[in-house]
Amino acid sequence: MVNTIAELRIKGFIGSEAEIKQLTSGTTDGQVYAVLENGSPSCIIKYDHPTNIGIVARFLESYKGIGMLPNLYDVDSDKKYFLYEYIEGTTHFNRGKKADWMKLLVEGMFNHYEKCNPQAPWGRVGGTPRQSWFEFNRISLEYAYENVGNLLPGDDYLRMKELAERLATNEIKEEKYYLHGDTGVHNFVFHQNQLVGVIDPDPLIGPLIYDFTYAFCSSPDDLDMETLLASFALLKNVRMDTQRLIEEVVFQLYTRIGICKKAHPHDLEEYLQAWEYWKRKLKENN
Repeated sequence: MVNTIAELRIKGFIGSEAEIKQLTSGTTDGQVYAVLENGSPSCIIKYDHPTNIGIVARFLESYKGIGMLPNLYDVDSDKKYFLYEYIEGTTHFNRGKKADWMKLLVEGMFNHYEKCNPQAPWGRVGGTPRQSWFEFNRISLEYAYENVGNLLPGDDYLRMKELAERLATNEIKEEKYYLHGDTGVHNFVFHQNQLVGVIDPDPLIGPLIYDFTYAFCSSPDDLDMETLLASFALLKNVRMDTQRLIEEVVFQLYTRIGICKKAHPHDLEEYLQAWEYWKRKLKENN
């Protein structure tokens, strides 16, 4: 850390009187520090494995025109750390209505995503390449099922397997996009009940609808058809009928409940109510 501070001072990124404060990283891998200038955070230093640093830095550099993402200031020559903009606010809480922050997210970020080379493999950048998006979904479903356990009926899991197979029939028409890959409220920065930033990408090659439904399902509030359709109407470059949109949401919601049971059990009751609501919607639109 001493060497890092010295390097950043020489480069002019931080002042001679700056203080360094370690932050709790939450779900983030690596070590995260805030640089304080006159007692206020000015930027963030993140240490991680060089491969991860390179992957995230490339994503932030590729999308430097997206104002929702933090500006990348510096990347260590050995990729031990990078320095990026501090965005004032808090994650998770005081976020206002979902329709409002989904609108900002869609118009400020999702509509600016870029397509990937069609030959690029599906899946996590730097992770195990997937031969198809169906394979990615299948693995996500199995992981969710392990976490869900007996919380939901076994028939629900079987329906999700069928749903994944049905969604796979659209795959030949799917275009690959360079996605943030972890667009949940835990990575959304809110200030004065408004979305002001998105942090901690876990880059993914996938269909654009993935980041959209992941964001929509990432909190249990306002998980209703009105909010979904209003948000989806703003999304460019994705065309699908209401039935398929509902199917995409229901599949994502099942995987979200698996995550919720493991990491956010306090949200479970609301998610289970939402699950029954969306199962009804799925049946109504079949």
